[in-house]
Amino acid sequence: MAVAGARPVELGFAESAPAWRLRSEQFPSKVYAPLPGRADAFHRCIFLFCCREQPCCAGLRVFRNQLPRKNDFYSYEPPSENPPPETGESVCLQLKSGPHLCRVCGCLGPKTCSRCHKAYYCSKEHQTLDWRLGHKQACAQPDHLDHIIPDHNFLFPEFEIVIETEDEIMPEVVEKEDYSEIIGSMGEALEEELDSMAKHESREDKIFQKFKTQIALEPEQILRYGRGIAPIWISGENIPQEKDIPDCPCGAKRILEFQFSDTVC
Repeated sequence: MAVAGARPVELGFAESAPAWRLRSEQFPSKVYAPLPGRADAFHRCIFLFCCREQPCCAGLRVFRNQLPRKNDFYSYEPPSENPPPETGESVCLQLKSGPHLCRVCGCLGPKTCSRCHKAYYCSKEHQTLDWRLGHKQACAQPDHLDHIIPDHNFLFPEFEIVIETEDEIMPEVVEKEDYSEIIGSMGEALEEELDSMAKHESREDKIFQKFKTQIALEPEQILRYGRGIAPIWISGENIPQEKDIPDCPCGAKRILEFQFSDTVC
């Protein structure tokens, strides 16, 4: 994995946001990451999917799609940062164009409720789940289905990712602060004992300590973004070598673009 030199790291923080921002009709993306100077990647989105079961590590998938600024789906102008006018209407959960989506998971929904023909599902299992947890009553009012949020807690709660640039900090300052904390916590420990501890500090200890120090600067971060940044590892196990990472189909070396913090994932 190639590292493209020192670049500023953008940190992402999860914050609550009104429904009109989370369910934008123009940008329903997870990580919006356009490439400056690339007309073909003006609308560039990265989607991260994972399994809800905590022991599961095999269900992590990342997808990317991109479009030029002028396209058949998004407006040429950016969306407004102001809330829509108060009309008394609730937020519409269905897209006004494109394929129908499952009310439970948001995937393609080719199946439909045989009674109201307004609720769409990806599978019989999700239709059964939605029927048991609310659609049985809502089915009698099909005109309101697009404004009713299913109460089945199947999906993760939604938050807006707010971005801030990571403040630079000199390694020498970090080392001095860490050393002072060790001295204070050890109390009357002899200098020889401290030297002995430092000599026997393993590579694994150093990697984990570096991770903790970096995260401690902004402990609420959930995302570290920057094309070409170096990752921060929580462990020395399974760190890939450059030869282990296949080249891009175009022949170029792959670079790191984002990292989700292990403190929350």
